[in-house]
Amino acid sequence: MNSMTRLGWTALILAAAIVVADQAAKYWILSVLNLPLKVSVPVAGPLALTMVWNPGVSFGFLQGQQQLVRWLLAAFSVGVAILLGVWVRRADRPLFALAIGLVMGGAVGNVIDRIRLGAVADFIDVQKLGFFPWVFNLADSAISVGICLLLIDMLRQDGRERATKAAHSAAGGDAS
Repeated sequence: MNSMTRLGWTALILAAAIVVADQAAKYWILSVLNLPLKVSVPVAGPLALTMVWNPGVSFGFLQGQQQLVRWLLAAFSVGVAILLGVWVRRADRPLFALAIGLVMGGAVGNVIDRIRLGAVADFIDVQKLGFFPWVFNLADSAISVGICLLLIDMLRQDGRERATKAAHSAAGGDAS
């Protein structure tokens, strides 16, 4: 088996930390605060804790009530996490490793809910801001931030490759 880079290990540790933080927050929301009985609790300003059971994917997209949808989404999430784990093994850019760790951790955090509870527990509510109508959780946040960072990393990498080709061309080398 091929070795894993230090950044690859960092991504896996970050993913594990995201899973632990996400599941701890959901435990507190469900078992300590008992938010399902309270439905919504104002926190500060536009922030409230509002209980929403999400049988779909992040932010309530593709909701489905059938067990088949639940298990297909769970299998898809596990597959994504495994593929990302393979992809990050050779990580050589910190932003890439950070992005993959966040997405992996978020995917696993939500799949645990889907398998254990039948739906994902969402509770962070900033709807009073007026432009963000979804209720979400820490795992959703990790996935969203991770995807944004992954896109930034890819754009930066593409820019570096173009700069290298341009410098090579300017030095009289073949640009192909």
